[in-house]
Amino acid sequence: MIQEQLREDSDGVIVFDAARTPHIDNHWFVPDFWHHQGALRAQTGGRGGIFIIKTPTGECVLRHYRRGGWANRLLGDRYFWYGARHTRPFAEFRLLVELARRDLPAPIVVAARYVRRGLFYRADLITAYVPGAVTLAQRLAMGRLDVNLAEAVGVLLARFHRSGVCHADLNAHNILVSAQGLYLIDFDRATIRIPQASWRLANLQRLRRSLVKLGAAKRSEPVFTEGLWAHLRRSYERTIGI
Repeated sequence: MIQEQLREDSDGVIVFDAARTPHIDNHWFVPDFWHHQGALRAQTGGRGGIFIIKTPTGECVLRHYRRGGWANRLLGDRYFWYGARHTRPFAEFRLLVELARRDLPAPIVVAARYVRRGLFYRADLITAYVPGAVTLAQRLAMGRLDVNLAEAVGVLLARFHRSGVCHADLNAHNILVSAQGLYLIDFDRATIRIPQASWRLANLQRLRRSLVKLGAAKRSEPVFTEGLWAHLRRSYERTIGI
């Protein structure tokens, strides 16, 4: 069971799992802190704000929230303040707690933080690292998205959708493939809602566009086919009970 606690000082407010890491402070959210200890293992993808760090509680992923698209050019990593419970890191922290309670394959949450300055705040999230995992996008680039994996992805998505979880950015970069199984990651702005065919279909179509785009990139022949998508959809529909 997660033991949620809050820690507040002049540098920000942290929500964390005291059962996993009772001694967390603001240094945990600063990449340079881990770098100086030789504990910053890698910086990965995204928008330049994702780091793998070696912490006393094990390897973790530190993600700094940063906007995309035109909003990034205007606001960068700043978000408007509407109260602590509406901050993106606290919302994602508590959603991940709920996903763990429902036994869904999502990252184990460690801590989240916001730092408020006037009308804006900046934010970070720490989750447990999944060892040996690669993204579905990487598997596709390696030509290793086969029928079995496509069907496993269908089962994964059906489990989340059956539980009412609507992912805000369902794409091939946010599905992890590991020896332990498949995981869905990055639940920023995700919601739990009443299961409906409309948003489920929109979620699936977003993933399909991602796979088609990545599968066709810089290749004479696409590595993602309609046949693979058909296997994914049939597996999804069997699992969700359509």
